[in-house]
Amino acid sequence: MIELYYWTTPNGHKITIFLEEVGLPYTIIPVNIGAGDQFKPEFLKISPNNRIPAIIDNEPVNGGEPITVFESGAILLYLAEKTGKLIPQDIRGRVQVLEWLFWQMAGLGPMAGQNHHFNAYAPEKIEYAINRYVKETGRLYAVLNKQLAEREFVAGDYSIADIATYPWIVPYERQSQNLDDFPNLKRWFETIKARPATIRAYEKAEALKTQPLDPEKSRDLLFNQSANTVQR
Repeated sequence: MIELYYWTTPNGHKITIFLEEVGLPYTIIPVNIGAGDQFKPEFLKISPNNRIPAIIDNEPVNGGEPITVFESGAILLYLAEKTGKLIPQDIRGRVQVLEWLFWQMAGLGPMAGQNHHFNAYAPEKIEYAINRYVKETGRLYAVLNKQLAEREFVAGDYSIADIATYPWIVPYERQSQNLDDFPNLKRWFETIKARPATIRAYEKAEALKTQPLDPEKSRDLLFNQSANTVQR
């Protein structure tokens, strides 16, 4: 059984999509990041960066003590290797999947995240920052669109590279992007959106909706962290 420490963010959706795709038994342990659950000592033991998602694998392949993993890309890679699914076994295919997994982790996720922040959460509208991240998000969409011109999925067959990327495209309107400008990406997006595992994963997210939180308190918890947050 996999224990999934989860909240309804793009990085959280990556793991529920994977687990639903492969049929690996798991239980969700909600970590409400708007309420500060990510700072609880029991969560920090498995995710020292106070970010979701994180997992505990109580049945590692080789037995022994449970294994904890934090960071969504590391979790996807760990689970793919554990199950032997959604990652190629040949070296060339594996390298290509890892390239695009790291592309999402280092590029699309952080840039789209800053796009979200300056467009939706920043207390003041900074035109330079908004333009910077909207344009960079668009550039990354164009890179993905070009990659998908001659292949159904990002690295050939459906893989953890697609699973990592899809949730960051879901809020495309919030990122000031139009999928009609990227026809190959749009075709790919609609294909993954219709997969039964994707549908089930997002239904799990809907089930976790809670009462509205204090927006000022949530903003402070999410965006005003510093070294003191970690050291206290």
